[in-house]
Parts: sequence; C-alpha cells; structure tokens
Amino acid sequence: MQAKEQFRTIGLIGRMGSELVTESLHQLIELLGDQGLSIIIEEKTATMLPGDSHQNGSRKMMGEICDLIIVVGGDGCILGAARDFARSRVPLLGINRGRLGFLTDISPKNIGTLVTDVLNGQYLVEERFLLEAVVTRDGKPVGESSALNDVVFHSGSTITMLEFELFVEGEFVYCQRSDGLIISTPTGSTAYSLSGGGPIMHPKLDAIVLVPMFPHTLSSRPLVIGGNDEIKIVVSKNNECNPRLTSDGQGDISIEPGDVVYVRKKAHKMKLLHPVNNSFYESCRSKLGWSEVL
Repeated sequence: MQAKEQFRTIGLIGRMGSELVTESLHQLIELLGDQGLSIIIEEKTATMLPGDSHQNGSRKMMGEICDLIIVVGGDGCILGAARDFARSRVPLLGINRGRLGFLTDISPKNIGTLVTDVLNGQYLVEERFLLEAVVTRDGKPVGESSALNDVVFHSGSTITMLEFELFVEGEFVYCQRSDGLIISTPTGSTAYSLSGGGPIMHPKLDAIVLVPMFPHTLSSRPLVIGGNDEIKIVVSKNNECNPRLTSDGQGDISIEPGDVVYVRKKAHKMKLLHPVNNSFYESCRSKLGWSEVL
C-alpha cells in the first residue's frame, strides 16, 4: 500500500523546551510536505514553531482525524501520548530525542530513511496494553488514572513503612510492610520496576509484575501474574500517613488509611510502530549496556 493511501494526515507532538526537538520537527515537516501529506501540529508543540502555517489542534482533535502520530522526545512523551490516544487507536511512531528510547526508537539521524520507510508501509506494528487504577473510599471511587509503564503505590514524600494487604483475582496473597508496591506492564519492566529489582519482560507477554519496594522481609520477591488479573490493595487503617498512587510518574492520587485500590488492564491498547529492523533484544543490549561478545 502506498504512503498517501495509508497515512494521509500526520500529527506531530514534540517535547517542550528543546532546540533539538524543534530541529527534528522542522525536518519532519519538510519530509511530510515533500510526500504531500497533511500535517497537524499539537497546539502546545506549535508554540515551538513560530511562523509555521500548518494547522494545529488539541490532542482530542488529533485523535479523531490523524492516521498517524509522530512523537519527538523521550519515552516519557510516548507514555503521555499512549494515555491520550489509546482509545482512538491512532498508531504512534517515536523519534528519540531523550535518553534511553525504548519506545522512541528512531534516531534523529535516521529520520529521512526510516520515517520514509514507515510512510511507504515498511514497519512493524506492536500493541501494548495499559493499566487503569481506581481508588475507592467506603466503596465509592475517589480517584482514577491510567499508565503504560506502571502504577506505583508509595508513601510519597514521607519516609515510612506502609502496611497493606494484596489480593489477586480476589484471592489473598499477603499482608506486607514496605515502602510500597510497583505494578508494572511488560513495557514498564525496563523502567522503574527494573530499578526496584523486577524482571525484564518481553513486550509480547500478557503479564503484570508486582515489585515490592524495600519490603520488611527478605522472603518478599517480585511476583508475575496474568495480564487479565485484577489487583486489589487494601490499605491498612494502622498507617500513620496518607500514601500516594502515581501512574507513569504523573498525577499523584492521595490515599487515606482504609482505602482500597484496584488495578487492572485497560480495555484500549496502544498501537506502536517500529522500523522493520527493530529488535527488543538489541535495544536491551545497546540501552542497558549488555555485552554483545565475550
């Protein structure tokens, strides 16, 4: 299928405050213009491009009319875009202007060749599931959020142990005292979960990993469960502080002792595009410093 038949309207989103991001956006605008494609620039991103005459709009509008969203920045930019565009099913393509770039896997020096390949239909499609979290108090929802990487139950700025009970699919797992719990998707297994001692999971796995944060017992270890399992955290009334719930490092929800937190797979998945030569294991070798030869 030819590019103009497959992707007619392309949305552009860039990380704010970076001249390098602006440079890549200009390169993309020229490339897409040469291809005769329509361009919509996210309204905040448009402020980085004074004098540009292309249409700009909200993310909601972009989700309704774009065939493809190109995100220029780090993995954090993709995390935000995933939460915003999963429902609309618009595929995302990442240009790495960040650090590791597990999700934004096209190097700026390869924009000309690899983005052109994608526009010509030469790419891999990958679906990644998200998590949704709901905090309830006396049986009523008081806060909710979603995450592509992880949902983290933690003590916030107070350094103190939390006491809570964990249930999976309604079955009691354990009562724990720790600094909290990281609930991660396979996508997030190379992020905060990894720094907490969690396993690296291949993105194709339909699984969730639960990683205790500094548990008050040597026998507590990361636990991998099914991707469709519902997780319930019952926050002990004995806690002397108000814990927090953070999704992808954003949007803390305040939790009170006695609250119940539910975490489950979100119904809508993110569609992520990769160049045809993309390899998860190569990404691990290059970005995590694995040795390629002995």
